Amino acid sequence: MLDDFYLEQPLAVSILKNSIKKNKLVHAYLFETNGYSKKEDFIFSFIKSLLCPNNFFAFANCENCVLCQQLDDRCYPEVKIINPDGMWIKKEQLDDLQQEFSKKAIVGSKKVYIINNAEKMNASAANSILKFLEEPVVNVIAILVTDNMYQLLDTIISRCQIISLKKNFIKSDSELELVADYIFGDSEKRLEFLNSDDSVDMINNIKNFICYYEKNKLSALLYTQKFWFNYFNDKDKNQFAYDVMILYYRDVLNFKVGHELAIFKNDYDKILNIADSMSEYEICSKISKILEVKEKIKNNLNLNLLMDSLIINMERGEVND
Repeated sequence: MLDDFYLEQPLAVSILKNSIKKNKLVHAYLFETNGYSKKEDFIFSFIKSLLCPNNFFAFANCENCVLCQQLDDRCYPEVKIINPDGMWIKKEQLDDLQQEFSKKAIVGSKKVYIINNAEKMNASAANSILKFLEEPVVNVIAILVTDNMYQLLDTIISRCQIISLKKNFIKSDSELELVADYIFGDSEKRLEFLNSDDSVDMINNIKNFICYYEKNKLSALLYTQKFWFNYFNDKDKNQFAYDVMILYYRDVLNFKVGHELAIFKNDYDKILNIADSMSEYEICSKISKILEVKEKIKNNLNLNLLMDSLIINMERGEVND
């Protein structure tokens, strides 16, 4: 159970075990997973420790423990899992959750709900869960899971105990695998990306666009169709492309402050040229603007206009409200 993860996640395991042993549980936990590949197993080990009548922590399940076995099989009736419906988590999903969790537990004394990819809640869903967190139900524990908690509302973050997991140590030098490890917390999506024939071309197209934009600035607006929209023509692809842009500019920042490139080591000369052309503040500003545009994809705005506005705002140094 939790002790299985002590060597990889000593701080998180210690915090959670102490809160259970001292009966100081909170009503909401926010797990920032940072791409940790065993996040689901870790979180369910925590839930076992919450719900198992023996508060069992050690390296195997309780002997003949039906509850632990049901949790292993993801079929325990008092644990509800919410995943994105398509690209987003919708208000209707959380309305159903609140209605179901307003009733007392049938089995055991506690109920737990998990919201995976919590950063994908649309605006109405985020407001809905915020009300649920503001008025917690006795013996109901919320677990929000995200790779980047700063994409959540501050008011949601403030109502949760934050548990930050350490990222797996990445041994691969493959650019493709490094990108996959940073972007895909879900192991199935990561594997699907690595096995896709288009993945390398997508990354190269994004890098080519960045280099073209940095060389031509506002003139890049005339060629967004050629360098961007021909390749990234739906929400999922745009979201992925903006994630890669952020990683690329982070490596530009790494170079600027004298750190080793994290991912795009083969682009050393290109990154050097980009880093020499701007200040650390300007690099951080561009990353911030890309994050803003990526967030606006949730609002079903025109994808072409979003990219055009990004180029304009990066050149003007503006940040939209």
